[in-house]
Amino acid sequence: MEKTLNRIHPVSDPEATYFLQVSWEKDLGTGFGIILSDGQCAWTGTVSEAEISREAADMEMNRKKYVEELKKALIAGEESTGKYNFAIS
Repeated sequence: MEKTLNRIHPVSDPEATYFLQVSWEKDLGTGFGIILSDGQCAWTGTVSEAEISREAADMEMNRKKYVEELKKALIAGEESTGKYNFAIS
């Protein structure tokens, strides 16, 4: 299993720091687990392969391209800093 951990500062609360962990087996496109923490509380979830396909279709985006954008936003870390914004609600 592969995992990444990134620090994010959401645009909804730029003074706050959150930690985003993403874990996956073969490829992000086959689904992944996610943990978001503010250092005191943690929220977990999973995203299935079917949900990824459905979201790509809803956005009218090629599935492969959608998975590449997910990788950039969720696991690329420093190289994507400033390219993606996160909002916590």
